[in-house]
Amino acid sequence: MDNRVGEMQVFQRVVDSGSFSEAARQLRMMPSSVSKLIGRMEARLGVRLLERSTRRLSLTTEGQSYYERVRALLAELEDIERDLTHGAASITGTVRVSASVGFGMMAIEPLLPEFWAAYPNVALDLSLSDEIVDLYLDRTHVAFRVGTLASSSLTAIKLGTTPRKIVAAPGYLAQHGTPRSIGDLAHHRSLGFNLRQFAPVWPLRENDELVEYRVSGPLLANNGETVRRMAVAGLGLARAGEFHIREDLRTGALVEVLAEATRGDSEDVHALFLGGEHMPQRVRAFLDFMTPRLRAFLQGRARGFAQAPDEASQEKDKPVSPSGSPAGP
Repeated sequence: MDNRVGEMQVFQRVVDSGSFSEAARQLRMMPSSVSKLIGRMEARLGVRLLERSTRRLSLTTEGQSYYERVRALLAELEDIERDLTHGAASITGTVRVSASVGFGMMAIEPLLPEFWAAYPNVALDLSLSDEIVDLYLDRTHVAFRVGTLASSSLTAIKLGTTPRKIVAAPGYLAQHGTPRSIGDLAHHRSLGFNLRQFAPVWPLRENDELVEYRVSGPLLANNGETVRRMAVAGLGLARAGEFHIREDLRTGALVEVLAEATRGDSEDVHALFLGGEHMPQRVRAFLDFMTPRLRAFLQGRARGFAQAPDEASQEKDKPVSPSGSPAGP
């Protein structure tokens, strides 16, 4: 009978303990049996896994690669058995999450009651800020980013794309008029951001040419939610992601202007995380829960549907930057 899992367990114990004799003692086997088992593994694989000397054992390059994958596989097998035995209630711990203020309020927070109903023993450390965080330095497990991502060893799942629109309150337009062209913006107040990662300009299109309009108005804020609220209050024009102002557009609290000028103006939304396939079980559970629901949210679809199985592991990995690149809130 093929017992590769058992062989892997012995191999991992040899590496972790540092010797055949200590591994044999822990496993209640004869040292010679352990040595022969490792020899059979090397013969089957056609590579040398361990360098043996009278003083110590050391992994070869192939052995190091095999050890890392064996350790991950055995941990995954333990997770599978624990899940089948105890279900979602067995998943515990804290997931540290970062998101922009607007995306966190509009997309993530409404999903939390449903998440905790499924995973009652997982706690979330949720930080909302439109400043870009460093996942390594801030010990963040998952960051939701709006905007283009640069390249690095981190992993990203694309959740969708959000169009950006210029909007204003009906009261503001009644008082100041509705802009019909980019040139009309010179006679209007515009609300912008003081974030370090991008300049206070709006990329607009006129006759298929890109025009960068510099924001000029009474407010520069460090988060999109403040800009949205001030736009609703009639302070001026704002440029925002569709997901952030969707409800305001539906109720009429805000109306879109200069739709042709923002044609093609959109940004991708990603979940960015550490660990790849070796991420902690609680982080994988969070991503698997959030990914299909946030994709539906960005597409404007209803939230109420069955959870898609293991989407975080099915999505093709994409290298991205640990700090990200300029992104709108």
